[in-house]
Amino acid sequence: MIKSSNIKWTILTLVLLLLFYSPLLAQNDSLLLQINTDHIQLKKSGMTVLGTWALSNIAVSGFMMTRTRGVNYHFHEMNVFWNVVNLGIAGGAYYAAVNGQYADANVLTTLQTQEKFGKILLFNAGLDVAYVMSGVYLRERSKNTIKHQHRLKGYGNSIILQGSFLFAFDLILYGINDSAIQEWMSNNDLYASIYPGGISISYFFN
Repeated sequence: MIKSSNIKWTILTLVLLLLFYSPLLAQNDSLLLQINTDHIQLKKSGMTVLGTWALSNIAVSGFMMTRTRGVNYHFHEMNVFWNVVNLGIAGGAYYAAVNGQYADANVLTTLQTQEKFGKILLFNAGLDVAYVMSGVYLRERSKNTIKHQHRLKGYGNSIILQGSFLFAFDLILYGINDSAIQEWMSNNDLYASIYPGGISISYFFN
């Protein structure tokens, strides 16, 4: 008789736990869908901006190469070279965002992906600073040489422009991504603890 009573209490406890946690599980599914949808849209929007910048540079500088000589010609020449690469990166990243696989992701792994994306943007911003500095170096070097003087100065000016744009682009995208993460966490009563090698998430009950 006592054994039968214990089984009933166990079943009742399991039912109550299921009823209690079901809304939380549904909320996590909703949060996961929101995060992934917004993240995909952010990547698509970012790559659209980068692709538009690349196409504009290729079109304008491609035309200006037929109308200019000397420093200006080489400035537009490097703009075209640089943005052919930008266009390839934008196209590849846009395709990857559209075809990303999120079916098996959970909230933790999704936010880890967000964190990784932010780190990549900050790393890129560091590279952008290096690009600008290399452009400054080429422009300064052009002052001390006669051979390829116009090319060095034109390329330097172009790399400074392209590096500056990418620096602003990466920082703005990082800021949007970070703000989105903080908003999702706050709206869903979640707290993330980031530590070397991972991230943990806590849920606060109101």
